[in-house]
Amino acid sequence: MEKSWATSPSGQALGIDLHIEPTSMGTSTGTGTGTGTGTGLRRGLTDALREAVRGGRLAPGTRLPASRTLAVDLGIARNTVADAYADLVAEGWLTARQGSGTRVAERPVEAPRPAPAPGRRVPGRLLHDLHPGTPDLASFPRTEWLKASRRALTAAPNEALGYGDPRGRPELRSALAGYLSRVRGVHAHPDRVVICAGFAQGLMLLGEVLRRRGVQDVAVETYGLDVHWNLLHRAALRTHPLPLDGLGTDTGELDAWATNGPPQDAERAAVGAALLTPAHQFPMGVPLHPDRRAAVVDWARRTGGLILEDDYDGEFRYDRQPVGALQGLDPDRVVYLGTASKSLAPGLRLGWMVLPASLTDEVVEAKGATDWSCGVLDQLTLAEFLNSGAYDRHLRNARLRYRRRRDQLVTALAENAPSVHATGIAAGLHAVLQLPPGTERSVVRAAAWQRLGVAGLSSFRHEHAAAAAATLDALVVGYGTPPDHAWAGALDALCRVLP
Repeated sequence: MEKSWATSPSGQALGIDLHIEPTSMGTSTGTGTGTGTGTGLRRGLTDALREAVRGGRLAPGTRLPASRTLAVDLGIARNTVADAYADLVAEGWLTARQGSGTRVAERPVEAPRPAPAPGRRVPGRLLHDLHPGTPDLASFPRTEWLKASRRALTAAPNEALGYGDPRGRPELRSALAGYLSRVRGVHAHPDRVVICAGFAQGLMLLGEVLRRRGVQDVAVETYGLDVHWNLLHRAALRTHPLPLDGLGTDTGELDAWATNGPPQDAERAAVGAALLTPAHQFPMGVPLHPDRRAAVVDWARRTGGLILEDDYDGEFRYDRQPVGALQGLDPDRVVYLGTASKSLAPGLRLGWMVLPASLTDEVVEAKGATDWSCGVLDQLTLAEFLNSGAYDRHLRNARLRYRRRRDQLVTALAENAPSVHATGIAAGLHAVLQLPPGTERSVVRAAAWQRLGVAGLSSFRHEHAAAAAATLDALVVGYGTPPDHAWAGALDALCRVLP
């Protein structure tokens, strides 16, 4: 039931008639003190008046009733009304002047948006999301994370809650240095580990530092994420795609560019850095061949270039021994970047860089200029999660679950779409489904009509890629995203749209 208020006789002259849900205002104690449940009344009245102004029900310049009058009409304490008025004056919704009373401020208010026209088709939410790049968020280890958080917060010194070191909490940097050395073969000293808010922030910082050093051109892979290329572009760096074949990215092109410059550049400037995904090329899924790993490190040593290694899913290997991080071959020429986005959840916004000694101070300075330390409590929790062994246990369970999904995907394709071949499936959380020539666009369109989220391989191709790179028709299908209960339905939907 709504409760309306109108003042009389002055309210009638003003034409005020508001309706306020009593449930949104709480229940008056009738004490007139404005305490206790008065806080809830004050908040409810403030929200109701604010919405009346925002929605246009109270026009600019409208004079509101005196606080005493409105309090009587609503059956609440006068102090509650006066406090609500004061809140809205402070926010700029109302004005209060001696002799003029309380009025709606003269300010532009956005008009309510009209409802969609009848018959207009509004896209619905996806029934199944198979876009790559996200893990199964329903499997986040909430109970273990809470236990680790409680232990970490109990043990944390008071100074940990301050602004802190731009490099991040020493507890996490130390834990990561040990973990990355043990699991990924990374040479990491805690002083050269910098915690950042995910891969994107790390790449932004590196782009800024590279530009300051005079680098103008960065080599990237023919297939990848345009969001990463755009971050480099925003740092005024040009990106140039390296060819890709069955052995991974062709790093031999870097030697030719060192002499002649990238083929499309009139200035023919030498490339100063290379952004690679050597352990599991994204999205093609090909590991970089050992000869090419050695060649790209040799290029960096000879030219003074830097390799930016994106180890985005290094923990998920199924049919072979994990490929160690490229950084292990030369810690002085390779920047190692990793995150918790695939192993735990992207919402944590926790990533890390292991930097060459010659680069560390510059990156820390760039980060400290805008961001002292990100998510201290989550940093402490992840450190405890790593040190307690909970992270390793979680990853073992996740690997079993994702491998089972991968196997079910391959089986379903063999039974329902034998002309479609899955590649890049020895590792990671996605597969590349090679389609008959000329069918990628039609399959993506059919999936959209079925409210099935999939990505065509062409959407990951660099705009300057060689023409030959555009001939492969394929889907990039993420099998990590759906929760367990939705996986079977997502797989059926996928098979229905495949040729």
